Amino acid sequence: MTTAPTPPSTRIRGTWDRMRPALLAALPAWIVARILVGVALGLSRFISNRGGVDDPLAELTTRQGLLAWDGSFYADIAQYGYGSLPSGALRFFPLTALLGRGIGWLGFGPRVGVVIVANVAALVAGALLWTLVRREGFSSAIANRAPWLLALFPAGFVLVLAYAEALFLALAIGTFIAARDRRWLIAAALGLLAGASRPGGLILAVPVAVEAIRALHTIGFRELAARACAVFAPFAGAGLFLLWVGHRFGDAFLPYRVQTRANLKGSFANPITTIGNAIEGLIQGRTVGTGLHVVWMVLAVALIVVCFKQLPASYGWFTMAAIASAVTSSNLD
Repeated sequence: MTTAPTPPSTRIRGTWDRMRPALLAALPAWIVARILVGVALGLSRFISNRGGVDDPLAELTTRQGLLAWDGSFYADIAQYGYGSLPSGALRFFPLTALLGRGIGWLGFGPRVGVVIVANVAALVAGALLWTLVRREGFSSAIANRAPWLLALFPAGFVLVLAYAEALFLALAIGTFIAARDRRWLIAAALGLLAGASRPGGLILAVPVAVEAIRALHTIGFRELAARACAVFAPFAGAGLFLLWVGHRFGDAFLPYRVQTRANLKGSFANPITTIGNAIEGLIQGRTVGTGLHVVWMVLAVALIVVCFKQLPASYGWFTMAAIASAVTSSNLD
């Protein structure tokens, strides 16, 4: 006796029923974050229009709105492609721009498209974070707070702008869920996209590897191959972009070489020296902004300990990799 296939409408309804609690939990924080950024943008434009801003760069970023700073690069890449832009644009990996261009074909235009990508991804990231917190056994109260912390964290305003952070977060959280559930091919697909979304997407291989090495002696070849694909997927995602860059510009590692310029992330450096210089600049008043990053860094290091104590090891190792990539740069900004 054969079972009749499930109609597509029923499958869609079932998927929505599973997603709805997470999306509804993430939606209020998502809305509030956009209201706050909108008010800040409106206030900055009001001050600028009244002649209260003398800094040309501040005036420019105020006019750019949600496309300010990195957002302008993603918008330009989506609209014109890398070939029409300076080499510095190559440090912005292509996934956000590609998706923005795709949405632009629906009639929005690529510049609006990258804003839509970032904001939809931010909502998805909040919903997936809620799901992940519940999956790890925490209470519904803690899960409900998680999207608020993500949306209203001081640096969370970038999840409203046309940046790639929101997309990478959604892919990274989805990869965690898939890896923790041993759904390796899904983890591989998401990791591949994450590797193509940001230069630092490679660090996602660290937690996946921690999960993948569990109980290796009990699995067969197919399972082993699936785990290996999940581990190396972020490298493959980044590698595809680097191969294209090598073919197009003659230097496959140009995106990372650009990142090491002194006015950007800077070259690799001894973290003790970097932090010492930042503290010295803070005390002397020379580099107050950079020095204040040290405060956040101390908090982040403390939270690494919390991660290892409260969560599975993959979370702690992921956090360590992320912090290490920051403190080993000569420019903490």
